[in-house]
Amino acid sequence: MLSYIIRRLTHIIPILLGITIISFIVIHLAPGKPTDLMVQLNPKVDFEAREKLNQIYGLDKPLHIQYISWLKKLARFDFGRSFIDNRPVMEKILERLPITILINVLAMTIIFLFAIPIGIKSAVKRGSIFDKTTTVFVFLGFAAPSFWLGLLLMFFFGVRLGILPVSGIVSLDFENYALLDKVVDILRHLILPVTVASVGGLAGVSRYMRQSMLNVISQDYIRTARAKGLPERAVIYKHALRNALLPIITILGLSIPGLISGSVILETIFSIPGIGRLMVESVFARDYNVIMAGLVISALLTLLGNLMADIAYVYADPRIRYR
Repeated sequence: MLSYIIRRLTHIIPILLGITIISFIVIHLAPGKPTDLMVQLNPKVDFEAREKLNQIYGLDKPLHIQYISWLKKLARFDFGRSFIDNRPVMEKILERLPITILINVLAMTIIFLFAIPIGIKSAVKRGSIFDKTTTVFVFLGFAAPSFWLGLLLMFFFGVRLGILPVSGIVSLDFENYALLDKVVDILRHLILPVTVASVGGLAGVSRYMRQSMLNVISQDYIRTARAKGLPERAVIYKHALRNALLPIITILGLSIPGLISGSVILETIFSIPGIGRLMVESVFARDYNVIMAGLVISALLTLLGNLMADIAYVYADPRIRYR
């Protein structure tokens, strides 16, 4: 197993390099440059001043030279500086990353805490009232767009009832609160975003779990276990569950990069200063360095998520071995 992990980690480097090359080219093919936004509101700026700005930021050099220069900085874990405010990119990311991770980790915890038992019970009691009821709620969860659901919850709980905040992550007078009041204030601000982030995932994972469990409990070894007189609980949770978890492990591995990419709509709706909103702002501002940093982090999380899922397969299913 150790040799397999080392081999997979060494494969990540060329794959990540290829992703950065493609991303760098695609970003620079988009019309406009970061310096255009600096001068477009000033009609007195002439062509020579524009070219001077491009020289200062190295945007006048050939594309491969710019990429090599950026890659050298990346090797030192330096993503450069933002074109918007000249702050270090890593500083801006670390400033907004904790809140994004917090929301998504809470949402993923709720999803897997409730979706797996719901999926198991729906499969075991297939065709029952519980199964039909959860199927209806699952379809509603799939059909409800996250932005529509977010606006609906904001109107009902924030505007109509006035019991929950509808934007931001803390109140305006947060600094004057006591420690316990600060914790309560943050939790109140997290209720709506975490709920919206959980609905779609809860519907999807519960259906995957149900279908996977249905496939497993129809196999011969499950019928053999029941024929031997094993308790139904032991048959389901000891013999069937481990094999049924394989698709869920795959989903969990693919959910890791969603910590960044999946927060764009959510953070925009609720005005949360997270990494997803930062990426949107950077795209509109053509802030190359911040965009590349977000893409590199997302790609790295995707590759690591796949590796973690492959490792988890071994512990979930003893039949799987990596040589």
